[in-house]
Amino acid sequence: PHAGPVESKKEAAMSELVPEPRQKPVVPMKPTGINASLLGYIGIDTIIEQMRKKTMKTGFDFNIMVVGQSGLGKSTLVNTLFKSQVSRKSSGWNREEKIPKTVEIKAIGHVIEEGGVKMKLTVIDTPGFGDQINNENCWEPIEKYINEQYEKFLKEEVNIARKKRIPDTRVHCCLYFISPTGHSLRPLDLEFMKHLSKVVNIIPVIAKADTMTLEEKTEFKQRVRKELEVNGIEFYPQKEFDEDLEDKTENDKIRQESMPFAVVGSDKEYQVNGKRVLGRKTPWGIIEVENLNHCEFALLRDFVIRTHLQDLKEVTHNIHYETYRAKRLNDNGGLPPMTVETEENHESNL
Repeated sequence: PHAGPVESKKEAAMSELVPEPRQKPVVPMKPTGINASLLGYIGIDTIIEQMRKKTMKTGFDFNIMVVGQSGLGKSTLVNTLFKSQVSRKSSGWNREEKIPKTVEIKAIGHVIEEGGVKMKLTVIDTPGFGDQINNENCWEPIEKYINEQYEKFLKEEVNIARKKRIPDTRVHCCLYFISPTGHSLRPLDLEFMKHLSKVVNIIPVIAKADTMTLEEKTEFKQRVRKELEVNGIEFYPQKEFDEDLEDKTENDKIRQESMPFAVVGSDKEYQVNGKRVLGRKTPWGIIEVENLNHCEFALLRDFVIRTHLQDLKEVTHNIHYETYRAKRLNDNGGLPPMTVETEENHESNL
């Protein structure tokens, strides 16, 4: 007769251990107080300038990962995004080198400066992804790498004497390159996005969009959106993390019209009507990369850099990293295990 309450206690204890599903970010309450009328100038409007000066001194980190089969123009696109040679191609990558047998992960760091703003950019490439005959579980090394960066950040964070500014190697954005087949997504694409959309911000892009006609492109984009929806794959910007109506309206437009961005990358310049433009030369003319009538590259760049870069970082920190952190601390009774090295240091201090 007493089995019922005991079981329910057990269940209650179990439910406490199970980490809660990802919560929506808390939206601050609107202040209800009456606006005070100022009798003179105080200077609170300088707070923004103070923050600007501080952040300008420290600079910004941004880590972008590119994933997709070889030959889809990943390196070229990243170079085009940042208008400089930032991808592995420019880092002594030999054309003679064979495609790796397994997925390798190569991170290359750069400091980019524009208008006095410094950004420490890291481009993480994944050569070998999707290039084998058997691509089973080839997303695992990528997932492992992303989680390792969270782990590294967590270890720094729980140190007693922690750094004032923890180096951030967490992946803020993952550009996933879809092959411009015009048909549908491959099982590999769906599997990758299904597994990784839970741990990183995925932005799907259709590579080499100049290989499709306008009708094919529109149809393919709609089909990709439908397939992602049917398979329950959430790409960035995720609906549940829109903080207010303004964000929701802006992001809905992106989700329903622009995604996935059909792009063309190029780091070569050509002369068109007396102007230098980035483009690709074909027998029937020049495809201008930054011209919205030719491709959606400009939309992608505005989205990733000019409007959502800070948000990509915040979602990574407040959602993906928090989910990882809660799970790790829950599994481990509160703290990550002490490594052998820290144990030795601890003993030597005693």
